[in-house]
Amino acid sequence: MVAAPASTAARTETTRLDWLDALRGLGALAVVGEHLTTWAIPWLRPTAINLGIYGVLVFFLVSGYIIPHSLERHGDVRVFWIGRVFRLYPLYLAAIVLTLALSPWVAVRAEVPRDGSAVAAHATMLLDAVGSAGVLNTMWTLSYEMVFYLLAAALFVLGVRDGRGVLPLLPAVAAAVTGLAWAAPPLSGAWLSWVSLAVFAAGLACVLAGRAVRGASVALGVMALALLLFSSRVPWFGAAIVAVMFAGTAIHRWERGQGRLWPVGVAAALVAATPVWALSAGWWWVRPPVWILTVVLAAATFGAAMALRGRRLPAALTGLGVVSYSLYLVHLPLLLVLMAVLGEMRWAPAGAQLGVGALVLALLLPLSWLSHRFLELPGQRLGRRLARRLR
Repeated sequence: MVAAPASTAARTETTRLDWLDALRGLGALAVVGEHLTTWAIPWLRPTAINLGIYGVLVFFLVSGYIIPHSLERHGDVRVFWIGRVFRLYPLYLAAIVLTLALSPWVAVRAEVPRDGSAVAAHATMLLDAVGSAGVLNTMWTLSYEMVFYLLAAALFVLGVRDGRGVLPLLPAVAAAVTGLAWAAPPLSGAWLSWVSLAVFAAGLACVLAGRAVRGASVALGVMALALLLFSSRVPWFGAAIVAVMFAGTAIHRWERGQGRLWPVGVAAALVAATPVWALSAGWWWVRPPVWILTVVLAAATFGAAMALRGRRLPAALTGLGVVSYSLYLVHLPLLLVLMAVLGEMRWAPAGAQLGVGALVLALLLPLSWLSHRFLELPGQRLGRRLARRLR
């Protein structure tokens, strides 16, 4: 047998992953659509589901599907962390700086602490997990991405591969229990931001220096789990999010013949049902009919895209997936600036609202491409160079 040319092999690998990029692109568009319709085109905003949460759940399923596989593929938790830091932080820090620079015209959210604890919380990305608010409302999701990374890295160094696919059940049960147990997180206060920063910095320093890697990774994972269940803004919701991510992991293992699928269904049912009895579930998009339909649609979208894996998908959608992180973080500052300049649009004529929507998209797409080209890609290249030196 003759090996395929490198270019053909590369294209085959790209096609194999196109469905994940398409999901990222769809998720980013859903979040943009949620904020755009909320502030500019309210008559287009769906109320049977929450469009933003739908997009976020799709994102989390993709992360859960790919992150543990990435860890195992690299086989080195230090390489994994270098890749994650240089993948996420350059654009994240730039978005924070941009938001603060715009603060004379667009006020920073009132929920953001006006002391050093806000700096500590932003430094770790564990914003929601320590009960703090981000300078951009969208940054709350990064808290749970980081929690998942810490948990996945801890499980990796412990050699836990979950051949039975039961991992999603544990946070799903935790969501059901914490939803019944308390209406507010048991732990709160600025001290959480400082303590988590100290543990985060010390733990990652040990991991990257190659000293006590196993112990440091486990300590970071234990901290992440404790923050998730005892201090996150809504503990049952945080646990449900992590259950969704581990569902993505279990699906990936099942696809490779390394696990079972039924625990994913049980976990999904628990996640969908928890708002029925949760003590803190008063906001509209976790009312059972809305929340359940949102969860079902996110799961169906992931399943449909997975069924199409290996096929060519629309280049526009996969292209949006490539710049989805930029779309996610750039759209809100742009929208806030336009709303400050144009004024209240929710009661403007429909034609004006649609015009603003078209303007937002016309500006957002090139801005996202630029931030991806000049912030994300250089950071990723630097991370790969450092990882090669480490090896």
